[in-house]
Amino acid sequence: MTHKIKIAVLAGGWSGERTISLKSGKAVFDALDRGKYDVAMYDPREDLNDFIRGAAEIDLAFILLHGRFGEDGRIQGMLDVLQVPFVGSGVLASAMALNKRVAKDVFRRAGLPVAEDRILRRGERFSVDEIMEKLGTPVVIKPVSEGSSLGISISRDPHDIRKGIDKAFHHDAEVMVETYVGGTEITCCILGNKELEALPLVQIAPTEGYAFFDYEAKYTAGATREICPAPLPAAVAEGAAAYGKAAHRALGCRVWSRTDMIVRGETLCLLETNTIPGMTETSLFPQAARAAGMSLSDILDRMITLSLERSD
Repeated sequence: MTHKIKIAVLAGGWSGERTISLKSGKAVFDALDRGKYDVAMYDPREDLNDFIRGAAEIDLAFILLHGRFGEDGRIQGMLDVLQVPFVGSGVLASAMALNKRVAKDVFRRAGLPVAEDRILRRGERFSVDEIMEKLGTPVVIKPVSEGSSLGISISRDPHDIRKGIDKAFHHDAEVMVETYVGGTEITCCILGNKELEALPLVQIAPTEGYAFFDYEAKYTAGATREICPAPLPAAVAEGAAAYGKAAHRALGCRVWSRTDMIVRGETLCLLETNTIPGMTETSLFPQAARAAGMSLSDILDRMITLSLERSD
């Protein structure tokens, strides 16, 4: 009898993205081929002790914990201590990617284009006039260490900028204020470890009523129109794929990642890299996989193979 690989799907957790994480986890749990895998699902917020007690029997953990305690390296560190191999990036790459300040520093050093920004810290004084003088208007205001566009605002005047900063500080002690880069948002999904494959690019077009690809636009069915492959000139598409791979390498990501960018004419600007992209029915990574001719089950097989290769 062939041994089935024992997979533990980790979803839920403690972050503001808990609901989306549970949906991602359920989608992956349902799509994994039961002919190949023995699958169990754990919510670390509720089932952590059960998971730890059974850790020695687990061949691979599939982490779908979006945001804090999932994408920031903490769960990866715990799995390293328990000697449980897992899908995706390790402690350092995860922590760097979720922290937008650190990730942008890494991108800059790698020669990748990013928007100009100013970092604010809770308790320190700042001047809205100085921010506007340095960055112009509008500006994008975001918590430094959050995902799914939680706490993000686009602000155009002093009152809205203060309001946006206050909103972001509800989510994090560090806030990034960026120059707004207008254009079309796209995303580049990457598979691989040493050899990287860029999946077809996805263009993201929120419908009327959504100023940008915010939390609601991301996860409300029909709120955003996604076009895959993105209708871009070949040279721009090739450049975006190259930047997606370069971001993956610069951060030291493993197995998979998704880098969001803005396209303006032939110019590209990187926004951020996600080390645990969403896997719900409206998520971008499964759409890119479908455009590449892979079902969700197929792409999961690829990711598991890549994860076990590098854990040998």
